[in-house]
Amino acid sequence: MTISDVYALRRQGRVVEAYETARRIYAEDKGPAASTIMYLTAVDMQQKLKDEGQTDAADKISKALERLLAKTPEHLLLGCWGEEVSAECLSDKGYVILERDWHSSHRDIDIIARQGDSIVFVEVKTRRNRDYTEPLQAVNYQKRKNLSRAVNHYLHYRSLDCPWRFDVITVVGHIGCDTPEINHVEDFPLL
Repeated sequence: MTISDVYALRRQGRVVEAYETARRIYAEDKGPAASTIMYLTAVDMQQKLKDEGQTDAADKISKALERLLAKTPEHLLLGCWGEEVSAECLSDKGYVILERDWHSSHRDIDIIARQGDSIVFVEVKTRRNRDYTEPLQAVNYQKRKNLSRAVNHYLHYRSLDCPWRFDVITVVGHIGCDTPEINHVEDFPLL
């Protein structure tokens, strides 16, 4: 099973199965995406145990969560969560996800999807709140310049000659939030 499968299990309310699957994935992969799904399913499992009156087991998970947070910076967890939420949003709209976190040297593209016969390159910006700036403002000139180079490299690398566009998805909320605020801006200008 994949991380996306674990998110699907969570949406279906299959807490125990999602948690056990996340544990298996995390045992082999300690990266930010695996850490994020491990964190989310552990929180779900902790709540389930509390609701069932199993406080000792819930406390053990609480200690494991503290260790997990100490290993993975919160901003990385938040970013991975936002990308997963964005991928789900795109899939729900009928997009086909082709690539996630595609790298071109030190530049990356968060999500590459297909909508009809067009390729859609998606930059995801996730924030806990809007206290300092709007997430969309983080897609500044330098970021768009880097993304433009990454897009050109991807099209050349895959030998693609098809219509394409660049989108930005902003996600505002916290990890595990059931109703994050999602804004999908289609055809965002690169330069």
